Amino acid sequence: MNPLKSLLARASALALLTTSSFAATVATTTTADAEGLTVAYFLEWPTPNQFAQAKKLYAEKLGMDIKWVSFDAGTAMSAAMASGDVQISFSQGIPPFVVAASAGQDLQVVDVAVSYSENDNCVVRESHEITKENAKELEGKQVGVPLGTAAHYGFLKQMDHFGVNTSTMKIVDMAPADGAAAFASGNLDMVCGWGGALRRMKEHGNVLLSGAEKEQLGIQVFDATTVSAQWAKENPDVLAKFLKVTADMNAKYAAGGMAEMLPTIAKAAGMDADATKATLAGFAFPTVDEQLSAKWLGGGTQKFLKEVGDFFVKQGTIPKARANYDSAVDASYLRAAKNM
Repeated sequence: MNPLKSLLARASALALLTTSSFAATVATTTTADAEGLTVAYFLEWPTPNQFAQAKKLYAEKLGMDIKWVSFDAGTAMSAAMASGDVQISFSQGIPPFVVAASAGQDLQVVDVAVSYSENDNCVVRESHEITKENAKELEGKQVGVPLGTAAHYGFLKQMDHFGVNTSTMKIVDMAPADGAAAFASGNLDMVCGWGGALRRMKEHGNVLLSGAEKEQLGIQVFDATTVSAQWAKENPDVLAKFLKVTADMNAKYAAGGMAEMLPTIAKAAGMDADATKATLAGFAFPTVDEQLSAKWLGGGTQKFLKEVGDFFVKQGTIPKARANYDSAVDASYLRAAKNM
């Protein structure tokens, strides 16, 4: 097995492992009880809902304690949901979701957290002078990539577009923050990531394709709020209320709430105000009506999940994709939130 497929197999194996533990734990973890709710999120990933997170507006609306736990990658979020340690993952990337769902983990997308083509990318060391015109020169290079994530999917799609043989590359599984640090130290030729880490990566290199150029290749970059389907089924009101608070924060931000919300969001994200503002500038937060349209949860997201699954099968990331991912998306909780 070549180095890339060996690393990819590890990511897929994680999803398979968590599936078996999920069945054993679901009976004791599917109810939002007196102990409250645990939600996974990313640091250095500022979103309007973090205003509610910091101000405890979720706890007030849901009437229970909420524990927010930060993660480095969406693959770890899937594992935490499988074990029952986490009930909701906010802003999980679509590729790690697809890996877990394809392996049999019973997860569902329940809303679109953020769209961000410009805030997830790969950066090539500036001194190599490699651009989209001579990208084939990346063969043989060492790359830091968080496997099974949106950044990993984007990396594979870009290399496929440029005709780069990834089997010639040394690919190291690294969380974005670690990749940025290694890149700054001169230990990598190329690195992929998102958010604050991506900004630090760009200080030492250049991207091959802009967000708009990636979208033209079909590289759709967005995150979703994801849940254990069983937990959601047993706690529909809790989930709908959670989505309602999220939607309210997005609406508040869109209506000009930046000045009031920015300091709180920055602190919750572990960033300074300038970095937070710069990151938010590359984000889009679809309204509830937009999310319920055909472009997103009304069919577009299901189609995209299938495209990612089939591409990962082609690349050797996962052994097989689902016939379709219709059951992996449930818009009913968001519709309930809209009517609250």
